[in-house]
Amino acid sequence: MKSTSLSLIAGAVALAAVTGFAALTVPGDGGATEAAAASRLPVERSSLLCPAPGLSDLAETTYTSFTPVAKSDGEAGAAELKSPTAAEKDDKEKTAKDKTAKDKPAKDKSKDADKPVVALKEPGKPATADVSGADALALVGTATGRLAPGWTAQQTTTVEAGDARGLLGVSCTAPDTDFWFPAASTAKTREDYVNLTNPDDTAAVADIELYGPDGTLKSDVGEGITVPAGSGVRVLISTLTSKAADDVTVHVTTRTGRVGAVVRTADSKTGSDWLAASAAPAGTLVLPGIPADATSVRLVAFAPGEDDADLNVKLLGKTGAFAPVGNEDLHVKSRMTAGVDLKNITRGEAGSLLLTPVQKNRATPVVAALRVVRGKGDKQEVGYIPATGPVGAQATAADNRAKGSVLSLTAPGAAGTVKVTASAGSKGGTPVSKTYKVAAGTTAAVTPPVPAGLKGTYALTVETLSGGPVHAARTLTLPQDGIPMFTVQTLPDDGGTVEVPTAEQDLSVLDD
Repeated sequence: MKSTSLSLIAGAVALAAVTGFAALTVPGDGGATEAAAASRLPVERSSLLCPAPGLSDLAETTYTSFTPVAKSDGEAGAAELKSPTAAEKDDKEKTAKDKTAKDKPAKDKSKDADKPVVALKEPGKPATADVSGADALALVGTATGRLAPGWTAQQTTTVEAGDARGLLGVSCTAPDTDFWFPAASTAKTREDYVNLTNPDDTAAVADIELYGPDGTLKSDVGEGITVPAGSGVRVLISTLTSKAADDVTVHVTTRTGRVGAVVRTADSKTGSDWLAASAAPAGTLVLPGIPADATSVRLVAFAPGEDDADLNVKLLGKTGAFAPVGNEDLHVKSRMTAGVDLKNITRGEAGSLLLTPVQKNRATPVVAALRVVRGKGDKQEVGYIPATGPVGAQATAADNRAKGSVLSLTAPGAAGTVKVTASAGSKGGTPVSKTYKVAAGTTAAVTPPVPAGLKGTYALTVETLSGGPVHAARTLTLPQDGIPMFTVQTLPDDGGTVEVPTAEQDLSVLDD
């Protein structure tokens, strides 16, 4: 047998030892090849990026970091949110240490930038930190070991006055290469920014494309945007085109590297909030968590492919589904943004929007988001609800207060049952769990459980127990001077586990 074959066999043995489920049979032995069934294992590393608040000197921002208690223990690990410069420095120091074990880099303890903004110590209990003003940086986060599976971070900012006023909430995002943002705008009353954050130690290059009601809003300045290593870039959307449009779809892609992307919107009349990315283009979309007292709901959709999309529009309410009168369906032309005002579609009853293809055998992929307004006159406040995937195995909303949280659960198909766990508080409190059954085609808007003896803030974790897929969103309301300030975060599967497929061996390539 050649040395190459021996090396390959050695590699296969090592792989079997690492994965723990592969069985090895050397060719010619006549033994049967066996492999265990596929299983789901917890992830060992997670990354999250939080955009720079960059709003106002009046901004007060709270970061909340949380990992649910796992069913099995792993290595201790760590979960930290740091400024990009600190994270980059840590990577460089680690590299230097790996290359020259004897030369340990000196650490400058005088610089606060070297310290994590938030450091999570254990699963099941949130860690928080507060920052003030407009100078707060974007944060880069990494979780390892038993703190990685299901790790979630929330950034919540309150601005009491000015054009940027409002309650702005966003779940810190995982780095990626492709993002869709319907419901942005280049209107004169809006000031929308795309925030890009690069977690890596090499520069990323991103493109920003804009699509209005008539198609592409051409721009050369949106191409080849460099996002420096371990840094963030903020781009004012209206500077990318000379055309003003109420409804714009923003598409962010990367040529090299990866980024975290989120859009910060601001309106002189309705305030500010973060617009998170829509779920990937699909024929059927669910947008959960429209507040019962919404005074205006605007649906914005976009079909990125070559075909037009014809969609049925339904509101899933407390007792069932109905089509909004006059807006029972929506035609979305290929590569053109479509917007429709659904007004006060909820009529005092919380609900979720379901978009399905008119012809089931012709499902054209679309992306979508809702722009939701609460309040009237000069007491209005805006929030956004992007299309989102189901809860799946588990999903978490990290920042909840003693009062002001509403959890929306919707089952667009078959009935589903979920378990909702309120974690321990960041400063004290005992976890509490409750089970909810959601009837088919309905939305249940519930006041979630609160930890016994709560001190500080807490996290809500939703787990699917049985039945069909359940989609969820958490609305956090913190009234200010008569303004119903609020923000909505959707709860898609947190990806805390990955499926390890069954491996079937073929070592015939090792034969001489």
